[in-house]
Amino acid sequence: MALTYTETSEQQNQQPAIHEREPERRGRGRKINVGENERYGSVLGGAALLLAGVARRGVSGALLGAFGLAFIQRGATGHCSVFQRLGINTAKSNRPGVPDNVGIKVERSVTIARPPAEIFKLWRDFSNLPKFMEHIQRVDVIDNMRSHWVAKGPGGRVWQWDAEVINEHPDSMISWESLPGAEVQNAGTVRFDPAPGGRGTEVRVVLEYNPPGGVLGSMISRLFGESPEDQIDMDLLRLKQMLEAGEIATTMGQPAGAH
Repeated sequence: MALTYTETSEQQNQQPAIHEREPERRGRGRKINVGENERYGSVLGGAALLLAGVARRGVSGALLGAFGLAFIQRGATGHCSVFQRLGINTAKSNRPGVPDNVGIKVERSVTIARPPAEIFKLWRDFSNLPKFMEHIQRVDVIDNMRSHWVAKGPGGRVWQWDAEVINEHPDSMISWESLPGAEVQNAGTVRFDPAPGGRGTEVRVVLEYNPPGGVLGSMISRLFGESPEDQIDMDLLRLKQMLEAGEIATTMGQPAGAH
């Protein structure tokens, strides 16, 4: 005699059909946790790695290609398993400055033969920064505390964000941070200290930022010879030349013998 089994309505509600449960199981743990800028940087950097791997060939080329594909997938899906394990989510940020554990910190200094008050006054007017910062296209001063920044990004893309001064000691120190929704999250402090022996001013810059592509994007940039430390060094050298010599050498950063 054949046995049959019929679920009650209560049991049916407790046991949804398999095909109804599978999408939830497949999607579990795969939510988007990478911000839009990082996704763009991951795809761009991944493509660069993939092309480098194809050109190099061999074992090292295969490794570069594999990393490139991983970065492209990270950008395309918006999901990073490393971020998931660390509990990091940069998909949406309603916080000013740089979220914990995702920023890159750079610290550089230069001695300039000018008094602290003069350098502070120039820097405090943020619209002057594009004069010596190569990657900053312009800074629009909104009021005494807030400003709008426009910077050149990789691949010709333009990045924009608003920033606010959060701490200030006249002729001595300025601190600022990007406001919520910034395309490039950043925070920085510049100190203007008298240099020993009356040699002028030691300008010390501490910058923390979350670049397009995040820390992984920064690693790719370093692989191809672009270093945030070197960029800031060059910016400070241009500032030094502008204040001490009255102009910036046009051959700065060019190969020896360039005109």
